[in-house]
Amino acid sequence: MILRTVDPTEADLQRLAREVPANTPVTMLNLLKFRAQARYPKDSGHAPCPGREAFERYSEVARQKVKQVGGQPMFWADAMARFIGPVGEDWDVMVLVNYPSVQAFLQMVAMPDYLAAAVHRSAALEDARLTVLKTPD
Repeated sequence: MILRTVDPTEADLQRLAREVPANTPVTMLNLLKFRAQARYPKDSGHAPCPGREAFERYSEVARQKVKQVGGQPMFWADAMARFIGPVGEDWDVMVLVNYPSVQAFLQMVAMPDYLAAAVHRSAALEDARLTVLKTPD
């Protein structure tokens, strides 16, 4: 059985802050699987839409916040097929985003307007992986 995860926990954030030196430049590898229909909380007030559209709502804010902390989106590609990996672990999109430091990334994900937009990300995604890579020199 594949464990589906979307949102970081407080423990995830603390572990990242402990394990990666604050000033280390990082590239975040995002593997994303969209829901056919976004699942917003009942009281959110957001209009129903496909998962990919909900993710775009999130991305509009996220791109601004990435730039605000000195980061830069590097690559976005639609996945075509799984070659190696568990059956059922298929992705729709792969995204690479560079940050000047892990501290900049953690600063971004704590911003109130970023957190407000994250409702769209959570509604949009069926599953996700976020891997921290050391940005090449």
